[in-house]
Amino acid sequence: MNSQAEAVYRAMLACPDHGVADLVEGTGLPIVAVRAALNELADLALLKPSADSDGRLRPVSPDVGLATLLAAAEADAAAKQAQLVATRAAIAMIAAEHDRRWDGDGDATRRLIGLDAVRGRLEELQHRTESECLSLNPGGAHRPDARAAAGPLNQQALERGVAIRAICRDSVRNDADAYSYARWLTGLGGQMRTVPTVPMPLVIIDRRLAILPLDPSDPREGALEVDSPGMITAVCALFDQLWSVASSFGEVAPTDRNGCTPLEQALLEIISAGHTDDVAARKLGLSLRTVRRMMASLMVSLNASSRFQAGLNASKLGWI
Repeated sequence: MNSQAEAVYRAMLACPDHGVADLVEGTGLPIVAVRAALNELADLALLKPSADSDGRLRPVSPDVGLATLLAAAEADAAAKQAQLVATRAAIAMIAAEHDRRWDGDGDATRRLIGLDAVRGRLEELQHRTESECLSLNPGGAHRPDARAAAGPLNQQALERGVAIRAICRDSVRNDADAYSYARWLTGLGGQMRTVPTVPMPLVIIDRRLAILPLDPSDPREGALEVDSPGMITAVCALFDQLWSVASSFGEVAPTDRNGCTPLEQALLEIISAGHTDDVAARKLGLSLRTVRRMMASLMVSLNASSRFQAGLNASKLGWI
C-alpha cells in the first residue's frame, strides 16, 4: 500500500460515509490520486460495497483487512522461500555433477578453450575461494571488459575476507583506466604491486589450484587449470619471488645507485639482448614513443651513440 492509499484508508476509517469529494478535501489529494487510491484499496480487499448505499464503498476493519494482507504476504514469502530452496538444490546438484566430471577423469589438468571458458571458470572459483587469490597480470586483464567482469567478483571476495594480491606491469601507472581500477581495488583492501615485466597471466586459488595460459602470448586461446602439487609449488614460488621485488602500488618506483628505475633497467636488458624498440614496448606495456624517449635519455646518461653501445656501456658500468 502506498502513502496516498494509506491516507485515503485512514480518512475513510475516520469518516466511513465520506464520498470522493469529501476525501479530496480531507486528504488534500487531487481527485485522480483519490480515485487511484480507492482502486488500490479495493484490490487489497480493504474496501467492500456498502450494504446501506448502492455504489458506495465501506472500509474494512484494520484487524480484519490488514490481517488478511499479512497472511497473503506470509504465504507469498513462504512460496518464494520454497522456490529459493529448490533453486539452490538444483544449482548444488548441477555443480556436483560438474565437479564429478572434473574429478573423475583422473587428470591433473583441465583445458579451458577461449576467454569465455576461462572467465566462466574464474567466476566459479572466485565464489569458492576460501583464503587467498594471487594473480599475475601482463596487461590483458586490464582491458575494460575484463575489469568490468572481475570487479564485482573481487569485491565480493574481499567482503568475505579473501586476500587478493595482484602483480601488474609498471606501465599500469600510465594507463588512466587501469590506474583507476587499481586504486579502486586497493581501496577495498586488495594489494597490488608492479614490476617492469610480467612473464605470463596466472591466477592461483588458495595455493591449491592454478590457471595458466595455453599460449602466454595470446590469453584469448584459453588456459589450463592445474592442481598437481609440483606445478602449484612452482607457480607459487614464481609469484612469491616477483612479489618480493615488486614496487607497492601508489609508491614512487625506487631507483638504484645509478639513478635507474626498475623500468629503465628492464629496458636496457631487453635492448642488450638484441631486441628492437617494438619488442621492448610490447614487453613493458609502453607506447613505442615512450620507449624511444626513455632509450634516448639512457643513451645520454651512458654516453652512448647507439643502442648497441648503450647496452655494452650499461653492462660494463654494472647498470644491468
